[in-house]
Amino acid sequence: MAFFNSSPATGAGSSLKGRPRWGERIIEKVIFLNGVLAIIVLLGVLFILLRQGLPALVETPIHEFLFGTRWYPVSEPPTFGISSFFVATLWVAGISTLLAVPVGVGAAIYLAEVAPKKVADVVKSLVELLSGFPSVVMGFIGLVLLSPWVRELFNLNTGLTGLTAGIMLSMMSLPIIVSVSEDALRAVPDEFKQAAYGLGSTRWEVIWHVSVPSALSGISAAVMLGVSRAIGETMTVLMVAGGALAMPVSPVDPMTPMTAAIASGIGNAVQGGPQYQALFAIGLILFVMTLFVNLIAARVLEVQKRKFARE
Repeated sequence: MAFFNSSPATGAGSSLKGRPRWGERIIEKVIFLNGVLAIIVLLGVLFILLRQGLPALVETPIHEFLFGTRWYPVSEPPTFGISSFFVATLWVAGISTLLAVPVGVGAAIYLAEVAPKKVADVVKSLVELLSGFPSVVMGFIGLVLLSPWVRELFNLNTGLTGLTAGIMLSMMSLPIIVSVSEDALRAVPDEFKQAAYGLGSTRWEVIWHVSVPSALSGISAAVMLGVSRAIGETMTVLMVAGGALAMPVSPVDPMTPMTAAIASGIGNAVQGGPQYQALFAIGLILFVMTLFVNLIAARVLEVQKRKFARE
């Protein structure tokens, strides 16, 4: 009788083990190939940047290239110093982050934790609509609407400044920060919140001590994406940052971030020439900056995981 009861189960288990699972294997192979392809593309981009950009760093000592203030690509000999471009990039990215992160995270908390579902759906759709705007359109809006306001407010000769570019970039980064942060907040298990409410916590205490810490990894990823967008954006800053080559000392100075320097100079550069190689070297430095932002985000996530592990 025991043999009769166990035999079908044994036979079913054997048949399941022996059944080929071609669908799962194909999916695994596709996912693996996608990961390999992403690595290959990344390494290919790095190889091109190194191949085209390193000669410029050999001709111009790296300390002069990074900290020099003169950019004269057509002089004899040409002089390449990108410190003004680097400082301008920090100004623009810093302004964008300072404006976009508090507003974006606050909006995500409101949509995920406070707003009724219908209101949240409508507001999120409107916010995400900004991400569909081409960067040239955002630049045109900043050129026509925002720059006159900045000029009049600060009594400037021109409204095309780093502040104008930073404000426009914050609007472009906002949809990413709001969307990713809200998804992270909604992914927090409801049991955590109900347990906090059961202990007598208020809604604000639940948000601040439960929801936000639990979703911190997703919020950090959202901030990282927003900062990367601000660092890598080209057309908007090219149109509204002012295009000045001088070292910017305040956010209301006209300036040229590194992406704008590449976009404005590549059309006049002779392929393989010193200016061409110097522009690729700027691209290499942008690549390193983005990598640095990712490493900071990874470090934040690691510290947060250790904190939760101790708790």
